[in-house]
Amino acid sequence: MKSALVVFAAGCLGALIQCLVMWLFTRYGITHSLNVSLPGSLAPAWLYPRIIWGGLWGFLFLLPILSSSVFARSFVIALIPTGVQLFIIYPLYEHKGMAGLSLGMLTPFLVLFFYWVWSLATTIILKIAK
Repeated sequence: MKSALVVFAAGCLGALIQCLVMWLFTRYGITHSLNVSLPGSLAPAWLYPRIIWGGLWGFLFLLPILSSSVFARSFVIALIPTGVQLFIIYPLYEHKGMAGLSLGMLTPFLVLFFYWVWSLATTIILKIAK
């Protein structure tokens, strides 16, 4: 039970960091300059669902995936929510096309980058918590 609580909390904190990075990318026009419509916001209605999902995705850290390398582990774990976002959420629920390509051609790369930020932050938080 303790492990589940720790990975959920670390996933939530990692998601908050991810949201801050997305907001910074929006604020400084990085996503716009890449012709991608992935807005970041600090509004509670935008933050809360992403933080909760980050906590739920945090349960992936209970799996024994490449525990030797922080960067490799965070990248491999980031592939799972990225795949769900690109191939389930965007086309089926948000109607943004396969891989969210209606948001911009570089959308898949930015989604992978943002989930890697979440995964890396969560990995580091878990390392600190142990």
